[in-house]
Amino acid sequence: MRNWLILTAATLLISAAAFGQTVRIMGSDTTLPLTQKEAEVFNKTSKGTSIAVTGGGSGVGIAALIEGTTDIAMSSRPLKFYEKLKIQTAKITYKQVEIAKDVLSVIVHPSNKISRLTRQQLEDIFTGKITNWKQVGGADMRIIVYTRETSSGTYEFFKDHVMNKKNFARTALSLAATGAVIQSISQTKGAIGYVGLAYLNKKVKPISVSYEGKGYVEPTLQNAQTGQYPITRPLYYFYNQKREKLVNPFINFILSPKGQQIVKEDGYIPVK
Repeated sequence: MRNWLILTAATLLISAAAFGQTVRIMGSDTTLPLTQKEAEVFNKTSKGTSIAVTGGGSGVGIAALIEGTTDIAMSSRPLKFYEKLKIQTAKITYKQVEIAKDVLSVIVHPSNKISRLTRQQLEDIFTGKITNWKQVGGADMRIIVYTRETSSGTYEFFKDHVMNKKNFARTALSLAATGAVIQSISQTKGAIGYVGLAYLNKKVKPISVSYEGKGYVEPTLQNAQTGQYPITRPLYYFYNQKREKLVNPFINFILSPKGQQIVKEDGYIPVK
């Protein structure tokens, strides 16, 4: 199922010619596969509304909301100050809804013998202070850092919460989508990167992480729900209040017991 999600991560247009209205959803690559799955189930029972889902990153979705080219912006981060100013200038009254939580996993090539790292080691690797795996107990092999492009909410979250807001190494390779991060790391022995838990597959290896001198914890749903695994974040929908009547049926579905069960089944943490 996850392979299918990655293959379709760029764009999915779910159309139903018989339906009269279309809710346009755009933004976070992390939230994309979950929204696609929710839309598939919603469209089977909904009458009069279809859902069109597109990725592009949190920043792209929020910009589209301001421009009026999407009805819902998916985001894996809160709004930035300048985005709030733009929304205010556009005279948009927006609403924010948390639909799920995501678990962020650091991943390496499966052949890498390193299976755990401290937060400080992650900071040093992603900022370029540590450049060889032997410096953290691994093989004598150059570390190749993969990151997401700057419009990604995942990029912002990782920089703020794992790297203490320090800049990525100049040698870090920026990729446009989570699926590309998975593919690149699965094909590069010295690679390291970060993705949402829902994207994990057997082609990459997740790393256990230690924060603040505590024990190493695996990135799993159970560990995140119990608060043991620290790298988790809320996933949001933002919408223009004027479009509330159109978007509410779909949002209410996601927050329903059935919608939240899909959240859990797809590798995210329910909020209800």
